[in-house]
Amino acid sequence: MPPDLAEATAAEIADAVRAGATTALTVTEAALARIEDLNPRLNAFTDVTAERELLATVNVFAFVYPLWMNAQPAMMKGYIDRVFGMGFGYAMGRGGNVPLLKSRKMISFTSSGAPTDWIKSTGAWSAIQKLFDEHFAAVCGLELIDHIHFGGVTSGIRSDVVEGFVVKVREAVRRLGGEPDTGRSH
Repeated sequence: MPPDLAEATAAEIADAVRAGATTALTVTEAALARIEDLNPRLNAFTDVTAERELLATVNVFAFVYPLWMNAQPAMMKGYIDRVFGMGFGYAMGRGGNVPLLKSRKMISFTSSGAPTDWIKSTGAWSAIQKLFDEHFAAVCGLELIDHIHFGGVTSGIRSDVVEGFVVKVREAVRRLGGEPDTGRSH
């Protein structure tokens, strides 16, 4: 961060942005650069850029997470907000956001202790589909392939039930044009 911004208070930076002496983007980039410089000592959080670089050429985003209280866990929400936010998932346009991932796809796999029928009957399933699947896909321009849920996942689950889940995942991977890893050596 340039010395003037590194030593400035938040109020002074806000005044400089309002006066046109700097921009919010310049301030953000300067702050991230300073964090990166000091990271070995501070162990600061700077993984978003590296994560976006890893995902830059991904064609299908597969989200795998448990439902907590019949919703996406906060950690998953935080990841989505940080990594797929402005500059990667979408950009600012005149009439709103401009999707940046239009040629890509997404699929979700979720699990819960609650049975799938119960999640659907309570309205939780339609909320998940509307708030995450449909909204997130639309904002980023992703083609929503599927959301496969495995309900009733509790301790003591039978192995044949788990194998049925594995079959569904493999079928989904094949539909996407891939070959699933069977976990077996050739």
